[in-house]
Amino acid sequence: MQELRAVLAGAAAMAVLAGSSLTPTLVAQASPASDDPVKTLVSRLDLAKYKATIKGLTQFGDRRQGTDRNRAAVDWIEAQLESYGCTTTERITYVYDPPPPRATQGPGAARIQPAPVIASGEVRAGVGGSRYRGTTRPTGVNTDPMAQPDARLRELNAQPASPGPREEVYCTKIGSEHPEEMYILGAHMDGHGWGEAANDNGSGTALVMELARVLNSPDVRTSRSIRFALWNNEETGLNGARAYVEQRAGLQGKEDPPGSGRYPEPKWLAMIQHDMMMWDHGMPRADGTLSPEQRPEADVNVEFQSSSLRADEAMRLAFFWRAANEKYAADYPAAVGSHMTNTDSTPFMDLVPSLSVRENERGMQTGAGWNPTWHQPIDVFATFSDKDFRLGLNAAQTTLGAVAQLAGATVAK
Repeated sequence: MQELRAVLAGAAAMAVLAGSSLTPTLVAQASPASDDPVKTLVSRLDLAKYKATIKGLTQFGDRRQGTDRNRAAVDWIEAQLESYGCTTTERITYVYDPPPPRATQGPGAARIQPAPVIASGEVRAGVGGSRYRGTTRPTGVNTDPMAQPDARLRELNAQPASPGPREEVYCTKIGSEHPEEMYILGAHMDGHGWGEAANDNGSGTALVMELARVLNSPDVRTSRSIRFALWNNEETGLNGARAYVEQRAGLQGKEDPPGSGRYPEPKWLAMIQHDMMMWDHGMPRADGTLSPEQRPEADVNVEFQSSSLRADEAMRLAFFWRAANEKYAADYPAAVGSHMTNTDSTPFMDLVPSLSVRENERGMQTGAGWNPTWHQPIDVFATFSDKDFRLGLNAAQTTLGAVAQLAGATVAK
């Protein structure tokens, strides 16, 4: 808590975490809005650029880990980051070698536990929470190539995953005053389901890349460092994010070489994950279908995990994100939830205040089938309307508004 208080107190707009109050209060600066560098930065986000970045990611199909198309996407992401001026790109390498699946029949077969049946009468398998009232819709991962009507996509996604070495890329905006401290903005770039993984998770990957573009402009400085990380192997169990934590957690804040002023792994101040940003069409209807239109109550969901070791700090950080949304997002409000789950911020959450920014609550909404594109062949660019893309852009405005304050961003005049 002391660390987060210090960081917030030093930000351009600080959060007052006083007494028993659960919600930070933003202290506005005296300067007029036109002199607000955060507002200037947020204005540089653009719907057409956000859409173009998502479209660029879809050229690699579903970007399934362990395939040539995934490796090509990693190369493309790195080249894009460097073109934005984020030239400090690096890669994490690790090996993904999962055990073979256990037999489900015959001697030695794995015993399958029966799935729970919830109040609506439907079977809900898996972890992450469910809705106990209202209508739910089955979820799962499409593994049938013929469910994809587009022959081009069937061919593009045909190569199966194979075990072995994996890579994921990140770049860093180095802080001018405190290079030894940083915020991590993350999204996973892999997907599956025989579509284009446009929403899961092209939408989050493009968000982080767009923030890298804006914050690495030549006229932008930040007091503290910001890392833009595009994880791999999220769909297989957060393996890329876990590899990062295993390899890098012990290096935090160490100057290397001594006296150089260089910190290969600055001390983590917070980690914010972005995963599925665009679909908020509401609960399934009684017949299991969903509305083709975004619901009037669409919002940006900011979640922390109440059972984490850093829950109190993460909660305050989540409300800071909501306050940034109220000040800088153009169209959609933010809601704070306390059940962050099934996301790449999970490996970080006991080490540093961690958040997940999403289109829906992961457990109570996504887990109950609110998004029919999730892991399905229809997760393609053409499925989404400008209202959907704008929801993702508003999430970008929210995170940029928050992290620019915390990192002490300024714009040269």
